[in-house]
Amino acid sequence: MWTPAGRGRWHGRALRLWAAATARRGPPESGPAPTRAAAAAAGTPRSPDGPANRKEKIDMSRFSVENTRNFSIIAHVDHGKSTLADRLLELTGAIDKTKNNKQVLDKLQVERERGITVKAQTASLFYNCEGKQYLLNLIDTPGHVDFSYEVSRSLSACQGVLLVVDANEGIQAQTVANFFLAFEAQLSVIPVINKIDLKNADPERVEKQIEKVFDIPRNECIKISAKLGTNVERVLQAVIERIPPPKVHRKNSLKALVFDSTFDQYRGVIANVALFDGMVSKGDKIVSAHTKKTYEVNEVGVLNPNEQPTHKLYAGQVGYLIAGMKDVTEAQIGDTLYLHKQPVEPLPGFKSAKPMVFAGMYPIDQSEYNNLKSAVEKLTINDSSVTVHRDSSLALGAGWRLGFLGLLHMEVFNQRLEQEYNASVILTTPTVPYKAVLSSAKLIKEYREKEITIINPAQFPDKSKVTEYLEPVVLGTIITPDEYIGKVMMLCQARRAVQKNMMYIDQNRVMLKYLFPLNEIVVDFYDSLKSLSSGYASFDYEDAGYQTAELVKMDILLNGNIVEELVTIVHKDKAHSVGKVICERLKDSLPRQLFEIAIQAAIGSKIIARETVKAYRKNVLAKCYGGDITRKMKLLKRQAEGKKKLRKIGNIEVPKDAFIKVLRTQSDK
Repeated sequence: MWTPAGRGRWHGRALRLWAAATARRGPPESGPAPTRAAAAAAGTPRSPDGPANRKEKIDMSRFSVENTRNFSIIAHVDHGKSTLADRLLELTGAIDKTKNNKQVLDKLQVERERGITVKAQTASLFYNCEGKQYLLNLIDTPGHVDFSYEVSRSLSACQGVLLVVDANEGIQAQTVANFFLAFEAQLSVIPVINKIDLKNADPERVEKQIEKVFDIPRNECIKISAKLGTNVERVLQAVIERIPPPKVHRKNSLKALVFDSTFDQYRGVIANVALFDGMVSKGDKIVSAHTKKTYEVNEVGVLNPNEQPTHKLYAGQVGYLIAGMKDVTEAQIGDTLYLHKQPVEPLPGFKSAKPMVFAGMYPIDQSEYNNLKSAVEKLTINDSSVTVHRDSSLALGAGWRLGFLGLLHMEVFNQRLEQEYNASVILTTPTVPYKAVLSSAKLIKEYREKEITIINPAQFPDKSKVTEYLEPVVLGTIITPDEYIGKVMMLCQARRAVQKNMMYIDQNRVMLKYLFPLNEIVVDFYDSLKSLSSGYASFDYEDAGYQTAELVKMDILLNGNIVEELVTIVHKDKAHSVGKVICERLKDSLPRQLFEIAIQAAIGSKIIARETVKAYRKNVLAKCYGGDITRKMKLLKRQAEGKKKLRKIGNIEVPKDAFIKVLRTQSDK
């Protein structure tokens, strides 16, 4: 029989057996073990019966400036950057070779789900070539046009790039844009033709394209298959041979560029730094050139690809630094760090990101406002290209007006809020920043400038107050097979685009350059282009300033009352079609009332579109079974008067889900 005493004896015996087993095994190791290459680089012996201890720090002084290479991988989206990065990590022993190595550097859930790189990631690789130990700092960058700011930041820490081109697809729009980013930064470019294992691959055709468009000799191209690992070793050799070591001075005072940052809940801001002069170690007091605040360095290290603490970081090396920065404003991207009482000339940094798309963001429930505020602040440390302005709305409450680099950037930011911070939000339809040139001296004095920027359509000034309106324009590059030229040109003309250039890059591929108004392409242009070209056309754009435009502010009225959240700015020629779409959507979204609701789109006092939500109607004639017609007329007249009175005093509550449906991307516009 099982008694409490018996249970106690059994429990004590089990504890004694466990203690004996633990004594034989020895103390448990702390943390995961490094790989063979990392252990070798650190000079850590790997015992035959167990891996080396993770706490052993790498001695970075062993890597001279001459044996250091800093390089990025750039390409159009889905041309194989992350796959090539996986193979380079395997070849240098940073990760073990397994079939599960897919997008190792893509750490965000959104990146794995969508199969795209959103955030540039750094990895320090230790590579032995001809008896010399090299330190190769690799930065894997995004390929989509919306994340080109990540690319430009990453290039500031590099001396060369691997330009990856798909052997099947050839040069695409973003390939051209990324090449010119590297060219302007005067970096060495190594062209790599990937996916030569595909059935339809034509590396010779791609070589000719690279020679024609980029003026790079064909014999400099390296043909590889990143998926199978074919020829990838040649890429590492080319990095060592063709990319110069960084031009730095280790004897000078510390000068470090912050080119990226992430936020850790327990350790604060983790800054990714590239050292241009001097060295930094734990315990050093450093100063931010931007905020002039002083910090004590708690930890320095390299990413391999996970954090690997080191004793010191030296000039020419790329790594991370933790110095107790807690606030959003303290971790400025592009900031220069230097040692306390040893000031240096700040590095030029790089151009700040220009938001191309603005959208209102509101919590679904106002009680969640503070939680959402904290989540937005932490996420903007990780993604410094997002701009934040406080905003409020009568229907949706307190919120923010956020600026993004593009529509995909906006979607990814929203997805990251949901996945990483469990925050649900209402996002309004995206708008672009317009400008207005004020007409009178009184207004100029009031606004303190002649040219004002409008990011919220509700604040759009009246025509009587301005001399002209300006809208943002972009220079778009489209690369398409020649069979789709007619359709692509018609699409561009429908979006008020002006053709600037047209060039054949080979026998059947054309590169078109157009000047687009930004508000015509920001919502659904990319989707339309892909669908009419069967997915073969690619698109990229760059900022081209502002131009004069005939813009109008369109109000949406419900029974004569303006709904502020639905105010939109449109071009005069497109006002009717856009107004009709919004009215139709609102009609489908609004619940019926006991009175009729008139939905109208208006420009000033002129109504340009209208829809009506019919009233619920009670059958007041049900009790009339015969009798004089005047009796029926009297009942109907009384009902009509009641409806009229209700319409005057009735308050139309627009439910939040109706706003969400109407404010969603108007893809069927």
